[in-house]
Amino acid sequence: MASAHEQAAKPRLDWGSVLPQAREAMTQLESVSHHVGPPAATLELVKIRVSQLNGCAYCLDMHTKDARVRGETEQRLYAVAVWKESPFYSGAERAALAWAEALTHISQGAPDNVYEALHEYYSEQEIVGLTCAIVAINSWNRWAISMRAEPGTYRPDLAR
Repeated sequence: MASAHEQAAKPRLDWGSVLPQAREAMTQLESVSHHVGPPAATLELVKIRVSQLNGCAYCLDMHTKDARVRGETEQRLYAVAVWKESPFYSGAERAALAWAEALTHISQGAPDNVYEALHEYYSEQEIVGLTCAIVAINSWNRWAISMRAEPGTYRPDLAR
């Protein structure tokens, strides 16, 4: 009999192959953030933090790999879980990470002060792009967790 860990680790199905329209819709939503959102480095930090909060090992593996390819430092990758206590992030990154946490813990609301802090660093269009990225990564996390995407299998050199 397989252990609970072995059983949980077995992928369920490749949902994007089963219903390509769903993957296309997700990809289109995420692409908005790449065209009008904050810099790619900030978006990767947001995706990493949201994936940490949601417990998505697959997406955490993916986005730390993507961030490294883009030149992100190990120090900042390790500390993103404690970004509030770390001096390694700019004001703009802090505002984006705070917004990401608020929207990931949406049942606690999206506080006005967190939203207002974004305006110091981002245009309205960038705020919408950032929000698209946060909505998308939360959704990607749910796909990966529910279908048990296998952490460690993502390769940046084969992506997109």
